[in-house]
Amino acid sequence: MDDGRISRHGSGARLWLAGGWLLLALLAAIFAPLVAPQDPLAQDLMFERLPPFWMSGAEPGFWLGTDSLGRDLLSRLIFGARIAFIVAFAAALAACLVGSTLGLVAGYFGGWADRIISRIVDVWMAFPPVLFAILLVAVLGTGLSSVIIAIAVIDWTRFCRVIRAETMGQARMDYVENARIAGYGRIGIMLREVLPNVVPSIVALLSLEMGIAVIVEAILSFVNLSISTDDPTWGGIIAEGRLSIHQAWWVLVFPLVTLILTVLSFSQFGEGLKARFDPVLR
Repeated sequence: MDDGRISRHGSGARLWLAGGWLLLALLAAIFAPLVAPQDPLAQDLMFERLPPFWMSGAEPGFWLGTDSLGRDLLSRLIFGARIAFIVAFAAALAACLVGSTLGLVAGYFGGWADRIISRIVDVWMAFPPVLFAILLVAVLGTGLSSVIIAIAVIDWTRFCRVIRAETMGQARMDYVENARIAGYGRIGIMLREVLPNVVPSIVALLSLEMGIAVIVEAILSFVNLSISTDDPTWGGIIAEGRLSIHQAWWVLVFPLVTLILTVLSFSQFGEGLKARFDPVLR
């Protein structure tokens, strides 16, 4: 078996494993009221800090244990996935649309358009992203829409820089010159010839950005700057678990594992899709 076939087999395995976890988490988020074993907001101090089902002292129906207020941890993780996926999809798509469009224009047309867009990107990236997100949410106010806007405003530059470089490379290809000779206009060539060849990179970046959006939302909810309601978030659960790590380690560990698996799955899923559909890598 040659190296290329081994590489394709490895990327295919990563794609299926990452996609399987993301599909499971997404379905759990969509059908949270049906699959969650308990009300995630219901408090009962009689059941505070119950351990997971395999440990001594566990109670039936509380599979991953409870927190310091007696709330079911598994149910809170499932409902927290709703917030994570909403932020991931909305913020990543917004950043992708803005950044990819500007990157495509800068890379293909060059000249003054490239200089202006590149300078804006350089200035934008001079700000520390997490601190910039906290500042934006503090100005806009807490809430789901504020978190989505903050992430999109910060991370469009990632798409812009990568797609600009990809577009500049594609613009030098022979097929672009052939399209010019055939009489196609510049915008037509950009949309019909260049764009399809940078789509694999856009897909990989989009999936990676979803993972980054999940992390940023978790950070903001960890410092109590995410949603303003009592709905559970992964970062909020981690913040609660940090305070009781010595009495109930599971309240901290399970949301951390869920967050890490989700972020890694988004990254690997994007890389797997790029390896599967990129004609160069194939």
